[in-house]
Amino acid sequence: MQPETNEEAYARMLVLLSRSRFRSRFHLGIKERQYIFDKGWDTIRCHAEDFVAKRLAPSVIPNDGRQTPMRGHPVFIAQHATACCCRGCLYKWHKIAPGTALTAAQQAYIVGMLLYWLRHEMGCPPVRH
Repeated sequence: MQPETNEEAYARMLVLLSRSRFRSRFHLGIKERQYIFDKGWDTIRCHAEDFVAKRLAPSVIPNDGRQTPMRGHPVFIAQHATACCCRGCLYKWHKIAPGTALTAAQQAYIVGMLLYWLRHEMGCPPVRH
């Protein structure tokens, strides 16, 4: 049996998240869609990387559980939709334990998950690496 690719893991996770009443209520609005269209995917990726590095990656987050706004940026919405909003949700849904700094690989996985959800919401095909 071949190991699961990140894209397969993201697709599987979207199915699981769609069963959550809370997670499945998050969708991009017109403003967020326009923002992605105006800024482009490279900028959105940079924003996702920055938010993950600053708000999720540290081993101790003083306001963990409250650090991700519910609106204001497409990545924030994606973080809630994909359970990548705080270390507690990362542990519950993605089995990424709190209390230690996120590795580069874990950060890349989270950014990939966010972009996968955003592209799905925008009706774009996933990017193959």
